[in-house]
Amino acid sequence: MAMTAGVLALVLCVLCFAGFWLGRQEAVRIRSGGVQPHSLPSYYGSYVALVCGIPASLALLIWISAADSLVRQFVIAGLPDHLSALPEGDLALLLTDVRNMAYGRVPLNTARPEIVGAVEHYLRLSEISRWLMWLVVLALAIGGLLLGRRMVSAEFRARNAVEQILNILLIASSTVAVLTTIAIVLSLIFEALRFFAKVPATEFLFGLTWSPQTALRAEQVGASGAFGAVPLITGTMLISVIAMLVAVPTGLMAAVYMSEFMPGRLRAVVKPVLEILAGIPTVVYGFFAALTVAPLVRDAGMAIGLNVASQSALAAGVVMGIMIIPFVSSLSDDVLNAVPNSLREGSYGLGATQAETIKLVLLPAALPGIVASVILAFSRALGETMIVVMAAGLAANITINPLDAVTTVTVHIAALLVGDQEFDSAKTLSAFALGLLLFVVTLTLNVIAQRVVKKYREQYE
Repeated sequence: MAMTAGVLALVLCVLCFAGFWLGRQEAVRIRSGGVQPHSLPSYYGSYVALVCGIPASLALLIWISAADSLVRQFVIAGLPDHLSALPEGDLALLLTDVRNMAYGRVPLNTARPEIVGAVEHYLRLSEISRWLMWLVVLALAIGGLLLGRRMVSAEFRARNAVEQILNILLIASSTVAVLTTIAIVLSLIFEALRFFAKVPATEFLFGLTWSPQTALRAEQVGASGAFGAVPLITGTMLISVIAMLVAVPTGLMAAVYMSEFMPGRLRAVVKPVLEILAGIPTVVYGFFAALTVAPLVRDAGMAIGLNVASQSALAAGVVMGIMIIPFVSSLSDDVLNAVPNSLREGSYGLGATQAETIKLVLLPAALPGIVASVILAFSRALGETMIVVMAAGLAANITINPLDAVTTVTVHIAALLVGDQEFDSAKTLSAFALGLLLFVVTLTLNVIAQRVVKKYREQYE
């Protein structure tokens, strides 16, 4: 389905380009006939392309999001009674097996006859869905192209129509963004409440043991797991603080040097290179942390008689700080360059040195933007996963020793949701409680940052 949708999206792009060219050429033809159209030819082409592409794109998105669910419902309806009456979790696993067999991931010759029938039914419905998707999307695209082409005339106000369509798209996009955020928060809250119905909130927030797996023996920790999040919170804050201690001073000093001391030609080269570092995949930093920094930290600690874990919070925090430096330096550099030159000139006119100007004028004036960059970097550190997995490990320990192995909230969210899970168990639902906790912490930090920014803005404006 994904490959088919990709090919269809490519065909849709070609049709939109053809619509743009046809609309523009028709406007040029009208102009060459001695009649002055209302708008420029490019607006007529844009109108035809939008009328061609928007309805077809919406239909494609709706089809992609709803087709698999509908196919599953029809497959369930066609199952024998003893299979369709299975509990929700078992039925979901059964449908996953049917889908895997349909795509050849699981051998079909070992399945029961009724499962083979369900697989064949699934394949038939999927094929029908693909053909219908092509038919509906292409019909809408071609119909829109023809309709838009017919609308091209000297009297048609193409520019006004295009601006109105774009205005509607912008409003719809902002509405979708707001609704998506609300949906994410509500889903976290709903699933977290289901978790807290099984595990007390006090145990989750103040418990000192994290062992979410179901115990195999009665004498193990908790007959149904232990869900104290304190070890995860401690590990998250420890690694994030180490990362910020590395990133903030280094990034801020780099920003000051680029803004105030670096020659313009050199800055034009260094700043883009620094921003490229922000695009390096985090798994690359994870390899660097696991293969280079972690052994280096362990060997250095052992050389002076310290007991350093093979995977330590210090190694993960240092590498995470290196990863965050471009965020802090680039944003702080932009903020410093946005400070009016009149402040610099006024400071120099009063006899201040360059160092005094930077310390007493530029940094205070740019403080709101610098605080924003630090908060963004801290949020980036809180959400990092791969570096922690590869350099700090999965051990949920309560410690503030940077030489010990720790883990973070995001690592265990990813670990809890890997593979097929039953969303009725406290183990799986604990991932949503952790996500809600992380959301609340991030929101609190943002509120604090806004208050700091407001205070200093009132002071300097």
